Amino acid sequence: MESRLYNPFITFKFGNRTCFLTGESLGSSDEQIQVFPVWMMRAFDLEEKPFKMLDENMVTYKSLKLPCSVRVAEAFGEVEEKVEKAMKGGYKEVKNLPEQELFQWVGKILYGIVFNEIQAAIRQTMASGEEMNFSQALVHKFRNLHFMLQSLIMPTEFEHVNPFNIKVFPVDNASDTFLYRDEINTLIFSIRMGDFAVMATLQDNGTNTIYHEDILHHVRGQILHPIQFEEICARYFYSAYLFNRLPEYTYMETPEKVYIEPMPLNDWTLKPIFDDWQVKTYGQVLENFWKPWGFTLFEIIKNPENPMTFLLDEDGRFRKTVDLPKA
Repeated sequence: MESRLYNPFITFKFGNRTCFLTGESLGSSDEQIQVFPVWMMRAFDLEEKPFKMLDENMVTYKSLKLPCSVRVAEAFGEVEEKVEKAMKGGYKEVKNLPEQELFQWVGKILYGIVFNEIQAAIRQTMASGEEMNFSQALVHKFRNLHFMLQSLIMPTEFEHVNPFNIKVFPVDNASDTFLYRDEINTLIFSIRMGDFAVMATLQDNGTNTIYHEDILHHVRGQILHPIQFEEICARYFYSAYLFNRLPEYTYMETPEKVYIEPMPLNDWTLKPIFDDWQVKTYGQVLENFWKPWGFTLFEIIKNPENPMTFLLDEDGRFRKTVDLPKA
């Protein structure tokens, strides 16, 4: 049976006359959707704000677009509408969104950035006359993300465990807060706004969440100060960097649906799934996430055995009071 899953990475087909999700030919290069939701850009005045690409070039949020057929645009529109309503409603409504719909919403943004990065790389390659040199490990990850995103338009069952894990936290943010982060090499994403924050790992089979289960147990049911969420964020982003597996998935297509099953992460090397946690490197990550509060690396790792934390007190209990501005 011919595969119904579209794979643009076979021939690196990333032009503006082909639907990014299905490969359908488009009648015009104007058939596009925004990478970042229009409602979000307008709510936080993002449209003309700068967005830094991997090559250090600056573009605007609204310039990031995806070539898209009407059918796919309508399917994304339905998801966008549900997520917009929930996010405007706040933490409780976002928490109740089905994880697969949240994945489709997050995945479209992250893959949209990947798509625009690849387009920029292709333009640079053509201008220089050099051959395209793209990491096969990244192609592997991006192809899997693209396959999983096609769950939007074809019935899909993720077997045993979802490849992605999305956590929603209640956060006492300032009313005008909007903070977006991603790392496309490790496929991790966070966003903080309203009275909540979202942390998503898109291709680790939930392993990072298991890695942090102790701290997640302590914060469960608690409203976080922004500095506390940023600490969780730093832990996730650093552990995603330490994650040393390239997850594999099997795809079984039937006339009714596509079945996606993660392969075991243990391999013949018997290496731990995560590389060793280095306190200084973690401190550098945390320093970056804590920039609004001005903590330095020296302060953070002054005691290397017990780096600075705002999550737990000296007795190992959740710190309910944080006397810092929200930021």
